[in-house]
Amino acid sequence: MADPRGFLRTRQRELPPDRAVAVRILDWDEVHRHPTGDVDQLAVLHRQAGRCMDCGVPFCHHACPLGNLVPEWNDLTWRGQWPDAVARLHQTNNFPELTGRLCPAPCESACVLGIGAQPVTIRNVELSLAEEAFDRGLVVPLPPERMTGCTVGVVGSGPAGLAAAQQLTQAGHVVCVYERDDAPGGLLRYGIPEYKLPAAVLERRLDVMRAEGTVFRCGIEVGRDVTVDELRSRHDALVVTTGATLPRPLPVPGAALTGVLPAMAYLVPANHAAQGRPVRGAVVATGCDVVVIGGGDTGADCVGTAVRQGARSITQLEILPEPPRTRPADQPWPVFPALFKVSSSHEEGGTRAFAVSTTEIVGDDEGRVAGVRVVGVERAADGALLPVAGTERVLPAQLVVLALGFTGPEPALPAALGLPLGERGAILRADDYSTAVDGVFVAGDCGRGQSLVVWAIAEGRSAAAAVDRYLTSSTALPSPVRPSTHPLQA
Repeated sequence: MADPRGFLRTRQRELPPDRAVAVRILDWDEVHRHPTGDVDQLAVLHRQAGRCMDCGVPFCHHACPLGNLVPEWNDLTWRGQWPDAVARLHQTNNFPELTGRLCPAPCESACVLGIGAQPVTIRNVELSLAEEAFDRGLVVPLPPERMTGCTVGVVGSGPAGLAAAQQLTQAGHVVCVYERDDAPGGLLRYGIPEYKLPAAVLERRLDVMRAEGTVFRCGIEVGRDVTVDELRSRHDALVVTTGATLPRPLPVPGAALTGVLPAMAYLVPANHAAQGRPVRGAVVATGCDVVVIGGGDTGADCVGTAVRQGARSITQLEILPEPPRTRPADQPWPVFPALFKVSSSHEEGGTRAFAVSTTEIVGDDEGRVAGVRVVGVERAADGALLPVAGTERVLPAQLVVLALGFTGPEPALPAALGLPLGERGAILRADDYSTAVDGVFVAGDCGRGQSLVVWAIAEGRSAAAAVDRYLTSSTALPSPVRPSTHPLQA
């Protein structure tokens, strides 16, 4: 194990400092610092990795969809055995530099040390180790030793598609990833703000995949630029990983007014601009009163984006009550609790309103949004949220962003492939990720429903194992999860 008394010597969590708010809101550079090679930060990394207790039953394994070998790479990091630590990290996770930035870290909620003290900084150790790996030249392409002669087409280049593609390429198949945007990454590239996940971080990993042999064809929309029949004739198997991109609508009067946008219609053009490719006609928050409806991470991304665009005011609305600051009794360890979170975007500006329901989007005489009518709500005995008398008010707004989540994949491609959707809008599939159409597999949010990046990577890896077995009758690829383990599976 790591330092046997480390959790006693170092009782507090230590994280690298973020860039100062007053500085970072002036640009789109990454908020969080990830210094590599710095003596002081390496000392912090050493101490924090040494806090890992190497529990007899490591519940962090249970909590992580990828089954990351957390105690093992904590121990190797503490010992400074960088090549072995990096190898162990990549044994279960294709993209630790992504999950280290984006995952909400359910592993930390399940950390045994967290029962009576602050949990190990698992996510930051993972990210710091990944960045040290790149900095030290320890992330190298792993091209296959032999080729199978089989070809696989992957439709969509989000985390599930990238994970499936890398696994299948390393297994010796010829893999081509089709992406309708101008560059790979899906919502990783354009849906997540540059200050949270720089495109350069994604591109660094894509270069490794290209060197391994994965082919990316961008600007190709299946059904428009290539037919489903053409695609199936080119490849021995297809993996559909198009994500769940249909925005959840807001069923209130005025939702169709000019100036009311789904979150991705706002974030994607903003990310294009942040990466030096402005989109003509993009809606920006400069000088506007902005209301973000939806209290999740995507809503927080909209807040941070509006801050950088120079919004006059920003209000983020959440219909649920404010979560508790500490673990509630009905969400005991090792359950991932719903706690009050302050993201980097919330530190930068704006206000948050909880237990508020939107009843109407108010427009002006020209059909543009002018305000948002809201009312406070409280939970009844049966769990229903009921309006509170006397709390109705109108918030001024010239821009309203709907960050209400996603309902499922866009239906055109599943329909063209003959893949039915389930009751919750996801593509139906079997436990081995196969579908009713021979040779077609489904992974990620389009089959699972809206979920976490770590689940998408896990599903991509599992689907790759299923495809490899379909093509060669056996596989040595790992299969972390089955789709039926998730409640959204239809």
